[in-house]
Amino acid sequence: MVYLTRFEHFNAAHKLYNPAWSYEKNEEVFGKCANENWHGHNYELLVTVKGTPSPDTGFVFDVKQLSNIIKDNIIERIDHRNLNVDVEMMKGKMCSTENLAIAIWNELVQHLPEGVQLHCIKLYETPRIYVEYFGE
Repeated sequence: MVYLTRFEHFNAAHKLYNPAWSYEKNEEVFGKCANENWHGHNYELLVTVKGTPSPDTGFVFDVKQLSNIIKDNIIERIDHRNLNVDVEMMKGKMCSTENLAIAIWNELVQHLPEGVQLHCIKLYETPRIYVEYFGE
């Protein structure tokens, strides 16, 4: 099994706020991330697929095609958007990095051809905070 990773970048705003909680409870749990005026991140997205290299090309999957799938189905839909308001895949969900990674997985898995398996979504919110999701 060979693992191939494509690295992409996007910017997005969000806020963490549970409408069932008081303002004070949200401030206590989420701190600055509950800012009423939102806040943004420069996200780094790593998408890893796995498979057996083709005997014809030596590729697990054409990395240009993988890049286009990510750009068309994720980046174009979330880059420079407000995750809480503008992004359909996040509607009705807490806009945490954890939930965003799951939503990205659920979108991408639909667009990969037979024989190419999605292995991992790694999503950096900051250089020191990231989430990994393996579809489990």
